[in-house]
Amino acid sequence: MTVGRSGRVLLIGLGTAIVPLDTAVNIAFPPITSAFALPLAEIQWLVVAYTLTYAALLLAMGRIGDLAGHGTIFRAGLVWSAAALIACAASPNYALLLAARFAQGIGSALVLACGPALLIALYDERERARALGLYTLMFSLGIALGPLLGGVLIARWGWPAVFWFRAPLALAAFLLYRDAAPARRGEAAGERFDFAGAGLLALALAALLLAIHRFGAGRAADPWALLCAAGAAACFAGFIRQERRTRHPIIDLSVFRRRGFALVNGGSVLVNLASFAVLLLVPYELARVAKVPDAAAGAVLAISGFATVAGSPLGVALVRRLGARSVTTLGALITAAGLALIAAYAGALGGLVLGLALQGLGLGLFQFAYMEVVTGSIAQSARGVAGSLALLTRTIGIVVGASLLSVAYARFEAHALAEGSAALPAFLDGFRLTLAGAAALAALAAAAEAALLLRR
Repeated sequence: MTVGRSGRVLLIGLGTAIVPLDTAVNIAFPPITSAFALPLAEIQWLVVAYTLTYAALLLAMGRIGDLAGHGTIFRAGLVWSAAALIACAASPNYALLLAARFAQGIGSALVLACGPALLIALYDERERARALGLYTLMFSLGIALGPLLGGVLIARWGWPAVFWFRAPLALAAFLLYRDAAPARRGEAAGERFDFAGAGLLALALAALLLAIHRFGAGRAADPWALLCAAGAAACFAGFIRQERRTRHPIIDLSVFRRRGFALVNGGSVLVNLASFAVLLLVPYELARVAKVPDAAAGAVLAISGFATVAGSPLGVALVRRLGARSVTTLGALITAAGLALIAAYAGALGGLVLGLALQGLGLGLFQFAYMEVVTGSIAQSARGVAGSLALLTRTIGIVVGASLLSVAYARFEAHALAEGSAALPAFLDGFRLTLAGAAALAALAAAAEAALLLRR
């Protein structure tokens, strides 16, 4: 059976969806904690084991895809992910569940590293913006649907359902995608994979993210946090040295010397860091201040996700008219405005809904335009690396946001309590100040992009 271009787009979206749909797992935290009689703090490792793994492997897997063929690696990731998701659902204890989450992270890295390259290869280079718009739309839709599906599945089948329901999606995409043509590999043919560079990069990213995580847990002076930070610095230094002397690097570091390329990647970290404040704190605001029932709270929170979905097709039109760098600036600015509105109208549901819509729309615009900048800056023969870099900066932003925003909120709240505030006013102080700080970070990204545009 021959699958047409539209069918291939849908199959790539279906296969990729198993990764953003992992937001369903967040809803399963309470039943997993109860099922394994865990202290509340232990549930964090369910996220850490998975996120550290795929973040550390993304660029290396993208490079493997560029060399071995994006379709081959993508399909391997689907099979691996299906097996890992079934193992997660069947885990009889927490230790095995964490091991299965580690395996799931490997599968996600394989899928994410090659999905964007596969989709771009289906279109003429002049239509790259359209392809990226479709990819970011499908990815954002998965993020938005995850919590809604998770609640329904847990109510019917319990916490294992948030894992096993994705296995049939992965296997269906694997079986139906077999006739699709592989992505173009161009100049990558005949090149060798840099195992030393890949190992150093994986160790550097894992150590960096683990150090950030331990800092966020209030362990900045912990010897392990300091050791991880030192290890990350040493491995990054070794990676840079290795990439400069090898003929076939994981990523050509000279691209970061291009005007504004490092800046837009830093902007991606900042915008995603700032946006994570919504997922971290708005659920508590809805429950404690707005007194919104749980089911309705999920729907309110989903406004941000669906607005992000809407930002992708709008971004395609705006990039064609204004250019990608202008849209990254606009997206970061709208994100900042939405976060500032949420901070200003804490407790007022109407202002919160409008703020969520703006923040989500801005994030969608930024993410699409940012992927356009990255894929347009890196050679076509390294499209796997380009897509992986775009997803890596998003992941780093989220991990850093989860850590630093938690610390900021806790300190703001503690200060208010020390000043004599009651619990609810102290929560509101911490909420407002943290969201305002997040808005300032997004505004900083917008200002940096705007300054670059003005200097042209």
